[in-house]
Amino acid sequence: MADFSKQYCETHDMGFNGDFDILEEFNRLEPNSYVNIICEGYGFGAIANIKGECKLLMPHEDPTGKTNGKWVNYDKVVK
Repeated sequence: MADFSKQYCETHDMGFNGDFDILEEFNRLEPNSYVNIICEGYGFGAIANIKGECKLLMPHEDPTGKTNGKWVNYDKVVK
């Protein structure tokens, strides 16, 4: 089953409230920790509190073609 964040559902008028709220999950985190949670819409695999900033783990292809994860600011993903 695919999970979608509240933010994705609101932005893309999905017709339902979403399975979780990114900012609620972020606010539960201790500094410099993360939770594995997937949003199929935005494509991230975790939410982190890094030095008080909300970051999302996005897939990232390195120069060799290998896919790794990269922490990206919430505001760059959720527009």
